[in-house]
Amino acid sequence: MNDKYFYFAIAALFGVSTSLFSFLPFFLFTIIYLFLLYRYKKFTNSQLVFVICIFITFFLTGQHAVTNNKTKLSDSISTFYLQYTENTKVDGDLLQVTALDRKNKEKLLIRYKIKSEEEKEELKDTNFYGRLCQVTGQLTDPSIAKNPNAFNYSKYLASKQVYKIVEIENHPLKKCSVVKSTPLTKIKEIRFKGIHYLEKSFPPEIAALSAALIFGDRSMFNPDILMDYQRTGIVHLLAISGLHVSLLIGMVFYLGIRIGLTRQFMMDFLLVILPIYAILTGASPSVIRAVLMLFLVLFILRWKKQLKLSPIDAISLTLMTYVFFTPLIILDAGFQLSFSVSFAIILSSSSILPRYQLIISAMVVTSIIAQLAALPILLYHFFEISFISIAANLLYIPLFSFVFLPGLYLLFFIQLVFDNTPSILINIFMKIITFANGLIDQLADISFAQLVTGRPNWLNFIIYMLLILIIFLLWEAGLQQKRQQKVILLAIVLFTFQNVWNWANPFGEVTMIDVGQGDSILIHYPFGHGTYLIDTGGTIQFKEEEWKKSANPFEVGRDVVVAFLKGRGITKLDKLILTHGDSDHIGGTFAILKEIEVKQIIMPSVAEPSKTELEIIQEANKKGIQVVKVAEGSQWKNKKSQFYILSPEKNYQGERNSGSIAIMANIGGLKWFFGGDLDQEGEERIIKKYPNLNIDVLKAGHHGSKTSSSEIFINNIKPSISLISVGERNRYGHPHNEVLEQLSHTTIFRTDIYGAITYRFYHESGTFSSILHKIKQ
Repeated sequence: MNDKYFYFAIAALFGVSTSLFSFLPFFLFTIIYLFLLYRYKKFTNSQLVFVICIFITFFLTGQHAVTNNKTKLSDSISTFYLQYTENTKVDGDLLQVTALDRKNKEKLLIRYKIKSEEEKEELKDTNFYGRLCQVTGQLTDPSIAKNPNAFNYSKYLASKQVYKIVEIENHPLKKCSVVKSTPLTKIKEIRFKGIHYLEKSFPPEIAALSAALIFGDRSMFNPDILMDYQRTGIVHLLAISGLHVSLLIGMVFYLGIRIGLTRQFMMDFLLVILPIYAILTGASPSVIRAVLMLFLVLFILRWKKQLKLSPIDAISLTLMTYVFFTPLIILDAGFQLSFSVSFAIILSSSSILPRYQLIISAMVVTSIIAQLAALPILLYHFFEISFISIAANLLYIPLFSFVFLPGLYLLFFIQLVFDNTPSILINIFMKIITFANGLIDQLADISFAQLVTGRPNWLNFIIYMLLILIIFLLWEAGLQQKRQQKVILLAIVLFTFQNVWNWANPFGEVTMIDVGQGDSILIHYPFGHGTYLIDTGGTIQFKEEEWKKSANPFEVGRDVVVAFLKGRGITKLDKLILTHGDSDHIGGTFAILKEIEVKQIIMPSVAEPSKTELEIIQEANKKGIQVVKVAEGSQWKNKKSQFYILSPEKNYQGERNSGSIAIMANIGGLKWFFGGDLDQEGEERIIKKYPNLNIDVLKAGHHGSKTSSSEIFINNIKPSISLISVGERNRYGHPHNEVLEQLSHTTIFRTDIYGAITYRFYHESGTFSSILHKIKQ
């Protein structure tokens, strides 16, 4: 069975995927796969039966995981008996920690709002392990994705077997008793103490990097620096990977041999220490893959010397073992990236890599192989890649492998032994880290190096896989001139076909993005005929004490609107229309201007712009973006539609909502009215000037407030569909019952109920859909 484990691993993945995703497609893929093994790999009948048995075993494993992947708790439960199982996370005035409810045998995420700065410092330094605590709180559900391609926190927690959040009012350690610590708990305690020891012993820059490379914890990193590492494609260096584990284990093995220990003793020692090391470093998918693979290799070397285990067999067995015990892990991006890159490098090590003898060329080729293998996964989860990543990897892999990794371990060891680290070493590492962070910031800002394609659908994903497979096969066969030309052509297709696909898509859309209590509406025409964004949402900022502030607070423009646009593959807006100066409509503009190319900004012609509007104009001038002030009578058209501005009057003076830009347009065969927060006074002005105005789709003003959508206005324009952009359980009580009554003869779509609402059209007809509920047409 040697050298067959790779094919068994593929069968295992097919089995789990058949149970977790759509049954029929993956079952058909498995049938085709069996035929290919029989036809081209000459598998015997007994080997094919074994492959089928593996498929069935992993299918049933996946089914069991799906069946049990749900809560058993009733929402009425309010008292819990918790044993804390993970390190605490304190961010601003919020503490989060995972705990096991001993009574109900279910993992829960505990959230506690910290009462004071003193309590925050106490909680940060407190070890939660080894206690059984009684707490009272309210069970809530994790948030779900309410926009297409958005991060689904509920599914993320469910993949970790956490289904409920408990919001507690009192101190989480108020009623506790001491319980005997298990070996697993003791190792986690050491990790907790080690991370906090680093935080207290070193400057923040050194502590953050040391915690990431020694204990696999990135919580101390500045969010902006972390984003720079992600945008340049080297964030994997901040995770403990196979390279880190191999270097560390290699150093330990070498030192053991040098001081006179036998190889057999060292192998036994490493077999014991590897599982402990995995827990100490956070047991991320990359760590588990590396540790499990090394464990299997050492185990075979130690006890089965007659059995040869090739690297591809080792990683295949590692994957099968990992997935068998935690089948839902295949949904994890870290798992997918770690195994796809590792498989690609191992498979290339015998046919492609040996041709490149020079160190630099070998590193470049390895980086290219890794980027190709990771490409579809990166685009699926993050919608973009950086072409600068190959150069960044060439610079930073040696820096991390030969400077940061051994150097920071050395600093940690010196600090542990002497309780003091020479200032000269601290200064040297501070200078290197500061330089590295500054350089990565510069590289991350090279916008032309970013390729944003949007999330590939399943067909595009398969096309990516096939193109990459063909490139590897041609590369493996040897890059003579004709093959070089084919590889170059395929590479061009690989990096352009989805953007061409996006442009050539004959369908357009109007999407009311769920931005909570705010507005943001995308109008996107096919074939590049126009992409407009009406408002950007915004996070209302309240003044609070410094200690309460989150390290990376949620911001609607960055975290919702930009993510939505990139998920659609949109990197350019022809017009950014800001209806009026309220923060919940234009607060996200700065994030849009930072991440998305904007050709023109449209604002209302008002006598007194808000402070935020003035700041936007200033930022637009810096970037050379045209700012146009519009008033009643302004209009523009593209090849498909004409847009008419119905309000406000020129140099409007008065209440800000009443001066909102009001737009009427024919899109996809329907007449639309977009009016920002236009109030009843503004509505009356419009129907006086346009008494015959008829509308099919009304974007209700001011989130369904009773100050808008007057009965006279509704009866005059006679909409058949009403869209209300409103935050779930908002404190304003929007939408008002009176407004809902006035719109009762229309079909009402609300973002708090439906999430994002999309009208997808082809020529002059289309259909409405939402992310949360099926809409009957």
